[in-house]
Amino acid sequence: MKQFQLGKTGPTVSALGLGCMGMSGMYGPADRKESLATLQAAVDAGITLLDTGDFYGMGHNELLIGEALRTIPRDRVLLSVKFGALRDPAGGWSGNDMRPKALKNFLAYSLQRLGVDHIDIYRPARLDPQVPIEDTVGAIADMIKAGFVRHIGLSEVGAETLRRAAAVHPVSDLQIEYSLISRGIEDRILPTARELGIGITAYGVLSRGLISGHWRKDAIVAGDFRAHSPRFQGTNVDANLALVEALRKVAAAKDRSIAQVAIAWVAHQGQDIIPLVGARRRDRLAEALGALDVALTAKDIAAIELAVPKDAAAGSRYPAAAMADLDSEK
Repeated sequence: MKQFQLGKTGPTVSALGLGCMGMSGMYGPADRKESLATLQAAVDAGITLLDTGDFYGMGHNELLIGEALRTIPRDRVLLSVKFGALRDPAGGWSGNDMRPKALKNFLAYSLQRLGVDHIDIYRPARLDPQVPIEDTVGAIADMIKAGFVRHIGLSEVGAETLRRAAAVHPVSDLQIEYSLISRGIEDRILPTARELGIGITAYGVLSRGLISGHWRKDAIVAGDFRAHSPRFQGTNVDANLALVEALRKVAAAKDRSIAQVAIAWVAHQGQDIIPLVGARRRDRLAEALGALDVALTAKDIAAIELAVPKDAAAGSRYPAAAMADLDSEK
């Protein structure tokens, strides 16, 4: 698999990363055995970047990856960990805490759950309006000096916050949603990241399965957070699935799946953009890996963007309360 440097100061990573959130119940029940097999298959295929969050399944996701690392050599993977999102015992969300002392506490628990002595990329999950980004980044920099972290990443922040953070310490990458139906970063955030030499790790490249070509309106089960997503509700979902059907025709013309074309489109936007695929099964992983072999011509790109025009998506990418939490949307 091709490898690219993540930004001008980050590590070298695989052309595709694996987002592990779905293995911890966010899309409904996941199969532990299949999740572990998928993690192994990803590493065997050359994927080096594994992305998680300490709040995914309230620590479950880190424990799962830690279990996988008992048989996967540590030096074959780069661990990207988000921290700071607060949960309650019922699984609800209680805001964010990015204070330096809280950060060090979160890091200690992540290292223990993962069973490792360092995190490769450590990043606040969201901007904490009560804590200057300079304080949070400075605290992670202290952990780099102490040997517990290798690189600093950010998640869902806007252009100005990106500049303020990079002025304190080099930032390897910005993790942010980017897909055919989530192109908000193109106006200010992506140009700023490129100016600063900061890479992009793009999550939601299939919009949580919505534009995968596999999702159906009857697919949401108990525990699936998509039930609360505006893009999956009411008339919005019908409008969005109509975009998928238009994309299906483009994919069929190339003898590829819809998911492969959608992932390939993100990868085509630049070598500084690494798509994160949320596969939690080996068959979905294999399909996603096939996107790396999809060569898109200028004619293909035009056809794709005609089928799914910019800003064509119906509904916001998160519910209103969560959107208000996003510095990247301000």
